[in-house]
Amino acid sequence: MSDDILVHREGAVLTLTFNRLDKKNAITAAMYTALADALESAAKDEAVRAVVIQGHEQIFTAGNDLQDFKERPPVNTDAGPAPVFRYLEAMRTFPKPIVAAVAGPAVGIGTTLLLHCDLVYAGDNAAFSLPFVNLGLCPEAGSSELLPRLVGYARAAEKLMLGEAFYAEEALDMGLVSRILPPHEVNGFAQAQARKLADKPSASLRVTKMLMKQGNDAALKSIMDDELVHFGQLLRGPAAREAISAFMERRKPDFSKF
Repeated sequence: MSDDILVHREGAVLTLTFNRLDKKNAITAAMYTALADALESAAKDEAVRAVVIQGHEQIFTAGNDLQDFKERPPVNTDAGPAPVFRYLEAMRTFPKPIVAAVAGPAVGIGTTLLLHCDLVYAGDNAAFSLPFVNLGLCPEAGSSELLPRLVGYARAAEKLMLGEAFYAEEALDMGLVSRILPPHEVNGFAQAQARKLADKPSASLRVTKMLMKQGNDAALKSIMDDELVHFGQLLRGPAAREAISAFMERRKPDFSKF
């Protein structure tokens, strides 16, 4: 288990905490493995009735660790799917309530993972962004389907094509988050909401979640698979190499040839 993901259970609530503050909680392959392991185990554990995903009051996650991404590109092998793909599938299929507590920046997958959560609470300092195109990539985690469904095509296109940050009030207006709170209260409030969920009949919650999601579940799996094919192809392409190199070299990328 990666020390960069803290896994803690109190009563019937399992909490997964991004714990890599020195790197702005940027997510590595080892962290995805820890997250996937925890969710897969929790899905089968009757003692776990709700899950909380949280970061620090100043940073949720900076998204993928690009250096780790460059050194360990996500590729499925005969041994199994890449850690990030395992994690996304665990999120998509998780049968119990997931509550997210988001304060500070939530970049890339830090925003798209929220589309698979049931309740999302944001600090008034939350900043969301989907910079995939800016990195020479494409959306992942089913966001090419889930975001337009949630906010409409035009608004989703603005977020996914321009990749510019948007903030807590707009996220609330879009329906991405359930409530805005002071940053120092977000994690505690999410924990309290998760405890409320854990006290309710577990079978009723599971069926309610299943019914709300079932209409588009098969299509979403196909869309996520399609996203990952394109994501992998683009990741190996020249635009992504230029974007990642520019990020490492702290310069503006030059996409004029791509």
